[in-house]
Amino acid sequence: PAPMGDAPELDAVLGGGSWDVGTSFEGPPKPTDPIRLGRNVCYVVLAVLFNQEDEVLMVQEAKPECRGRWYLPAGRMEPGESIVAAMRREVKEETGLECEALTLLALEERGPAWMRFVFLARPTGGTLKTLEEADAESLQATWWAGDPCALPLRAPDILPLLDLATRYRRSPPHPPTLPQDLPCAQLCLRLLLTFTNDTRDLWVLLGTAGTPHLPVVACGTSPGELRGGLRLPVLRLLRDCLGVETPPGPLGLLGLQHRAGGPGGGDGICFNVLLSIPASGPGAAPPELRDRALRWWHVEEESLRGRILQRLRTTVPVRS
Repeated sequence: PAPMGDAPELDAVLGGGSWDVGTSFEGPPKPTDPIRLGRNVCYVVLAVLFNQEDEVLMVQEAKPECRGRWYLPAGRMEPGESIVAAMRREVKEETGLECEALTLLALEERGPAWMRFVFLARPTGGTLKTLEEADAESLQATWWAGDPCALPLRAPDILPLLDLATRYRRSPPHPPTLPQDLPCAQLCLRLLLTFTNDTRDLWVLLGTAGTPHLPVVACGTSPGELRGGLRLPVLRLLRDCLGVETPPGPLGLLGLQHRAGGPGGGDGICFNVLLSIPASGPGAAPPELRDRALRWWHVEEESLRGRILQRLRTTVPVRS
């Protein structure tokens, strides 16, 4: 029998859904202090919106350091907010428009110290902010039809995000993905870590404590990790438990779960990520495990194997 039974956790994670994190973590012990916005993490939201004429919504900045320059609607999340609510608030404050989130386009991160959630959204109402309504949030907003580079931009980092949004609208590279409402006290990664060889054999790494499950590793367990990328705890697990020094492929985001005012008032997030370890040669088997709390599961069920292999190519990009 499959070690995950009928694999409801795997089904949920592959479909962009959520699953209870529980209290057992693989690798080093989890941090004891809850994650708190403004204290040990910073979450930023950014939105790309287009109208029916394919014009993009741009904001003229009011902040003294970039006053008069243009940017996409963006800002910091506040304690007690959900990620989508923060995005909608920022769009409303800076542009005057109401909006609906369609999908995450990317996760940009520098470790727990700074993460930016980039959304594609669509306008649902409101009135475009004019210069007469300028305030501390922004001077005005406009629908821009031309090349954004023709505007004096606050920073060019929005240009690849506009490219991502344009490509997504033309041909979505991943299913619509939005944060799921499920609490998480810590910042952690749930790993769908795969190994495939040239004959399309597929193995998935499982934690064996209690019911077999996808391994969960904590982020930011030391001060040095607070500004390290999300790959750090993954690399640590691979090195300590698998003896793998070859870096895995890029992290892809399958989904994430967060609830405002979660356990202990924490602002933790669980990122469900997919990555693969490259095979060492033809017909290779997965690396031997050093940790008895982990095991490789050979996925033999054809449709499940197909879904996992497809998702290896269709995840939300994580930009570190």
